[in-house]
Amino acid sequence: MSPYRSPLGAAGRDGFAQLVHAEWTKLRTVRGWTACLALAGLLVVGLGLLFASGSHASCMEGGKEVVCPPPPLGPGGEAVRDRFYFAHRPLRGDGQITVRVTSMTGQIRLPDSTPGIRNVAAGTVPWAKAGLMVKAGVRQGASYAAVMVTAEHGVRMQHDFTEDVAGRPGKVSPSAPRWLRLTRAGETITGEESADGRTWTKVGTARLAGLPDEVRIGLFAASPGDVRVSANTIGGFNVASRFAEVTATMDGLSMRGTGTAGAFARDDIGVHYEADGVTPHHPGGLQQAGGTYKITGVGDVSPLTEGPAVENTLVGVMFALIAAIVVGVLFVTAEYRRGLIRTSLLASPRRGRVLAAKAVVLLAATFAVSLAAAGVTVAVGLRVLAGNGVQVSPVPVLTGLRVVAGVAGVLAVTAVLALAFGALLRRSAMAVIAAVVAVVVPYVLATASVLPEQAADWLLRLTPAAGFAVQQSKPEYPQVLDFYAPSNGYYPLPWWAGFAVSCAWAGLALVLAVRRLNRADA
Repeated sequence: MSPYRSPLGAAGRDGFAQLVHAEWTKLRTVRGWTACLALAGLLVVGLGLLFASGSHASCMEGGKEVVCPPPPLGPGGEAVRDRFYFAHRPLRGDGQITVRVTSMTGQIRLPDSTPGIRNVAAGTVPWAKAGLMVKAGVRQGASYAAVMVTAEHGVRMQHDFTEDVAGRPGKVSPSAPRWLRLTRAGETITGEESADGRTWTKVGTARLAGLPDEVRIGLFAASPGDVRVSANTIGGFNVASRFAEVTATMDGLSMRGTGTAGAFARDDIGVHYEADGVTPHHPGGLQQAGGTYKITGVGDVSPLTEGPAVENTLVGVMFALIAAIVVGVLFVTAEYRRGLIRTSLLASPRRGRVLAAKAVVLLAATFAVSLAAAGVTVAVGLRVLAGNGVQVSPVPVLTGLRVVAGVAGVLAVTAVLALAFGALLRRSAMAVIAAVVAVVVPYVLATASVLPEQAADWLLRLTPAAGFAVQQSKPEYPQVLDFYAPSNGYYPLPWWAGFAVSCAWAGLALVLAVRRLNRADA
């Protein structure tokens, strides 16, 4: 007996390209499916631009409402915090500065226990810092390198806001002082530390490209806010940041190099002002008694990790995800419901290739629509936000492209996951619910501050919702005191790892669907 030959012939039976073309023809000719895909794109664009147009920001200056100034930008173009007290002298060419730090104290503003009475407690936050700095100028965002002692993280060498190298651990005290030394040789800055001022250990080296011949060199102090996390009544958490300042005592100062003689110039870099626009709000300062210096500062010298980000314009993705799930499910269950699946399977004796062709077509179509929608939303949304006075942290071009393409990828992979659920369950409502529970519910629970932080992290590590890590545009910096949690836009996995988890779930579901398709008749 001769083997059965389908009406499509050998090419139709064995040619995967022909299967893909057939599935593409189905997708584009069924109006409901194309309408649902278009709805996904419209939700991304419409809700994103609605969010942008409804967002406004302004600041007070001299008792008047003005447009908020953009954050200072560091040498790499990233938004930065550059708020600290700086006592400095000019240095032309090469030179060196040495000092001994003998103590660090401070104060932290706490909630008032008695109305009208300020509640201030003695203490320092872990990343309070003080030490020596070379800076290209006093302009916010200017290139710098610094060697410092910190309240809880020992000696550090930091430069240009994002770079951090650890030295010896431990706190500073009169019984355990730290000597610090900063040396300039051209564009190279070397930081060293010593316990006795005689035996020195290198902490790190920084090369500051384009450093001018004349720089500012001296003492500095800064203290970021006190970030505290507390549980709320529904099991999630609340975050508050309170004012904190640090005071460091130093002596044994020595400087060498052209221009370093004379008195210190004093700059409270980035200081905020009261409503009158003249009076500094929480100013720093320097007190000198003989060879002893007490320098007080607030703020931080670090990347800016707070504020709106590029991904905030993509608020419509969550709703578009549901539309993508519906398309994915119906793309296969509609054929089961109408009894047409047998016709599709006749095109190939290897049934899994039919499902693979559906997955390829759905993946490509969803990605194309989502990519266009996300690209338009980010480009237009950022312009609208800027026009409304909302300052969005700039990101490198490649990071912006990764966010746009990554969001499109998550929508496409989720549609494939829904397709697999549809092939497994063969019931539209059950498959849609399963996909929503697998992807949407974990994401909402993890980002809505309704779960403990560890539970939220695990949801975004193990479930298909891990792919949303592609949205994160701001890096997590170990040397920056902040609340790194999903509700604040930070994910437990790198973007590529989170996306890989989503792809793994979709792949596993497809494998199981193929097995059922091969074992059970349609």
